[in-house]
Amino acid sequence: MAHEAEHHPSAAKRIWTVFAILSVITIVEVFLGIIRPEFLVHTKLISMSLLNWIFIILTIVKAYYITWAFMHMEHETVGLRRAVVWTAIFLICYLIFILLTEGDYIFEVYHNGYQNWNF
Repeated sequence: MAHEAEHHPSAAKRIWTVFAILSVITIVEVFLGIIRPEFLVHTKLISMSLLNWIFIILTIVKAYYITWAFMHMEHETVGLRRAVVWTAIFLICYLIFILLTEGDYIFEVYHNGYQNWNF
């Protein structure tokens, strides 16, 4: 009984594709960090500049793609993928919410003079 050879995509091609995608996202982040367009810096969305939101979103996209590619999540069952990825996304969003809420509160306390800036 002859077995047919299974066709697997080239590992080198996959590595270069992942490298290219992550490089493009990183280059966009670095470019925006260096240029800092005024309309993105001064446009506020939920008490934070639009540029910061772009950085957060691009970082989450990179983390998702790293999980997808290097942890080989594309070959796993749907349930395991959702359990890993959705949990991470929920925790990241929750952490961002907590940091922004608490940071805004601390800023308002010091900005309104309830406490001195003595550090």
